[in-house]
Amino acid sequence: MTFLILAYLGGVLTILSPCILPVLPFVFARADQPFVRSGLPMLVGMALTFALVATLAAVGGAWAVHANVYGRWLALLILALFGLTLLLPRVADRLMQPLVALGARLSNRADGDAPSTWSSVVLGIGTGLLWAPCAGPILGLVLTGAALHGANIGTFGLLLAYAAGAATSLALALFVGGRVFGALKRSLGAGEWVRRGLGVAVLVAVAAIATGVDTGWLTRVSLASTNGVEQSLIETIGMRSPNAAPATDGGAMMMAAKPHATSDSVRSEGELPPLDGAVAWLNSPPLTRESLRGKVVLVDFWTYSCVNCLRTLPYVRAWYDKYKDQGLVVIGVHAPEFAFEKVEGNVRRAVADLHVDYPVALDNDYAIWRGFNNEYWPAHYFIDAQGRIRHHHFGEGAYEQSEAWIRELLEEAHGGVLAMMPMDAQAVQPDTSGLALAPANAEVGSPETYLGYERAEHFASPGGVVRDTPHDYTVPSTLPLNAWGLAGTWTVADEKARLDKPGGRIAFRFHARDLNLVLGPAADGKPVRFVVRIDGARPGDDHGIDTDADGRGTVAQQKLYQLYRAKGAVGDRTFEIELLDPVEAFAFTFG
Repeated sequence: MTFLILAYLGGVLTILSPCILPVLPFVFARADQPFVRSGLPMLVGMALTFALVATLAAVGGAWAVHANVYGRWLALLILALFGLTLLLPRVADRLMQPLVALGARLSNRADGDAPSTWSSVVLGIGTGLLWAPCAGPILGLVLTGAALHGANIGTFGLLLAYAAGAATSLALALFVGGRVFGALKRSLGAGEWVRRGLGVAVLVAVAAIATGVDTGWLTRVSLASTNGVEQSLIETIGMRSPNAAPATDGGAMMMAAKPHATSDSVRSEGELPPLDGAVAWLNSPPLTRESLRGKVVLVDFWTYSCVNCLRTLPYVRAWYDKYKDQGLVVIGVHAPEFAFEKVEGNVRRAVADLHVDYPVALDNDYAIWRGFNNEYWPAHYFIDAQGRIRHHHFGEGAYEQSEAWIRELLEEAHGGVLAMMPMDAQAVQPDTSGLALAPANAEVGSPETYLGYERAEHFASPGGVVRDTPHDYTVPSTLPLNAWGLAGTWTVADEKARLDKPGGRIAFRFHARDLNLVLGPAADGKPVRFVVRIDGARPGDDHGIDTDADGRGTVAQQKLYQLYRAKGAVGDRTFEIELLDPVEAFAFTFG
């Protein structure tokens, strides 16, 4: 709702753009006609037409981004053209000439007809085509977000809200009449300079992305990820992103817990919320709570770089395999923590690599997350055949209890009888080797640690963090427990640290059996070579699953990498990773 309001207000402000002037004569042409039969149909036709044209542009942008590295450059070209249209109105005129010409013909034809509702709609269609070049910064963000996350009904809704805002301001102009038209003419000079300033800002941003000054920006610029202004608005109205300072508690990444409702008739925590907020579905067409009536449902909130989620995943897969023929539906709600986890292609690859066969909803906007009032990764919600939430569990563990709940709800749904073989009464025992091995909680003396400045703690490099600017860092000669530092030229951004030149290092003094680090290649996508050392020596038998005995490994994609696992006694250790190529580093986790 917040972003619909922002899009609507952006549309309202569009009337301040000088390029709206050619549209106003068509609006004023029927100012003396009844508003319901003339003005209103025209404005509806204009809003729907503009939303459709902009949606087609978003579809094209989405294809460009999903075309991998070549799509990235094509997307940058699209953004550059958008900037040029703001900076140079003549460029916009040439690019939009076919639409403008069609709009002019339709508008002139409708204007010459006898006043009717149909001719007013046609006039609105023409007005929408004429108005298409008048793009503001909010519209640019909507289109860019659609390109990055795929055009969908949510995108169309935002564009329709934007168009409705412009229609509202034009309706006011229709009532006020020529005075608004004259005032706009007088504001041409200031409005033109504002428009050109926006164009310069867009082109500067494109240049920064193309030269790698701020790689990752293209992934973050969407209405699904909140910048400072949007975050303030969201917090004001009580909405929070799950990216806000989670901690660890009992194996779950969390925020402050919220109470659940209860029912007097049966132990219930409320009804299953709607599932229509996902931006995409994997392994299944979109599911709805109506279509799930009569089914027992397990909803698993997870994200693919979360080590707690990866350790529970074998159990969720095993429950699905064991009980799907008895009527169990498992839905993995993928609520991303980092920007790269919003990219559908990344999630598709992770789902395939992790052998997740059940439906997965991409909850990039956290709509389903908010519907459940959820605060944790991982979080499991157990829903009965009547659509009631009967139980929940946050974090790792309690697997036998969770499976008992699945069986109880299935028995209720089947009238007290669960048609399974006697040996199936045993709880599942999935393979939990590798990353899925349960944590040695008694040995974990180091907290989850983020490298981006928004949540960074215990940073020990001299001078502290220099935000969003390349800086030469050094690692202190000694590190206290749980302190960390950087060496080499790094740019520390809000959610990550980016190595700008080959040969950088990260050092961390930790106490745990396992050390994991979320890493990803730099903007060019090339694999990153690295070497790990523990207390200055190669790890040997204590290497992680993503390194060899010499400590060597490769970062080929954005995900969590296990770099160390102690086979013997656990103690305070100094971890160092030398990165031979540019890389992005996000967070340490331990087990």
